[in-house]
Amino acid sequence: MGDLKEKVIKEIKKVYDPEIPVNIYELGLIYKIEINEKNVVKVDMTLTSPNCPVAESLPKQVKEYILKVKGVSDVKLDLVWDPPWDKSKMSEAAKLELNL
Repeated sequence: MGDLKEKVIKEIKKVYDPEIPVNIYELGLIYKIEINEKNVVKVDMTLTSPNCPVAESLPKQVKEYILKVKGVSDVKLDLVWDPPWDKSKMSEAAKLELNL
């Protein structure tokens, strides 16, 4: 199942925040990825702010990308606001990319 999770993460890394030139995984917008025995992927994600202009489209895009992964049967995506996102959730690679 670890292999499937790696493939899911690889797809998520193709999704970029339209305002920041870094993928949403490195930005720290993905809080949790779980895959059950039926290969249903459960994702908890957030956005940089509740007023984010892509609040409608970004979660849909993430779900579409994950569904492209061979072996994934379904995706349950929850948009969460707690804990709120901040720059500390970004990976070192994202911080370097943004000169932080």
